Amino acid sequence: MRPRQNLQKTKNLAAMSLLTALLIVLSMTPLGYLNIGPLAITLNVIPVAIAGIVLGPKGGAILGAVFGMTSFLQAMGIGGASAMGLICFEISPLLTFVHRVLSRILAGYLTGWIFRLTSKYCHIAVSSAITGFSAAFLNTLLFMASLLLCFGNTEYIKGLVGGQNILLFVCTFVGINAVFEMIAGAVASCALGSALYRAKMIHINKDSVQKG
Repeated sequence: MRPRQNLQKTKNLAAMSLLTALLIVLSMTPLGYLNIGPLAITLNVIPVAIAGIVLGPKGGAILGAVFGMTSFLQAMGIGGASAMGLICFEISPLLTFVHRVLSRILAGYLTGWIFRLTSKYCHIAVSSAITGFSAAFLNTLLFMASLLLCFGNTEYIKGLVGGQNILLFVCTFVGINAVFEMIAGAVASCALGSALYRAKMIHINKDSVQKG
């Protein structure tokens, strides 16, 4: 049993290293953005979804942390600059960390649990697609929720909201891009999840929910 466990640990470490490297490349270069006409779809959340599929909630959380740290660095002007991030960082570095890092850790963690739950009842392709869709959805939801929670009372966010309904502001702010990111996440995760399952990189444990 021990050699098999060691082999699995080696596979997990290799997967974690590859996904981390891929996420850093996507986050720090234009490769992480798919431009279709006026749309700019980010692909950065896909490695987080795959980590949740292959490595479970802990793996999803770790890749979420990597994603969040690249976003936090961009809020400091490192590896690219985020206009909103720069302003938020100037207001409060601590709240910017909560907004950009902790929200992504939670999104990655929940993504891993979504795969664990759905893989008990669904075909691997369906479960992977749901996980990819959920990763993009949770990333958007928690990013916007933490933005309003951390900076909702600042003049900057009040100016962006402009007195409109919060739900309307969120829908307008994320736009149709978020919908396409969810679709892209579902399609990519479906294909990659199925391929990795055939390659025996994914182990489906029907008792995984009970074991945690």
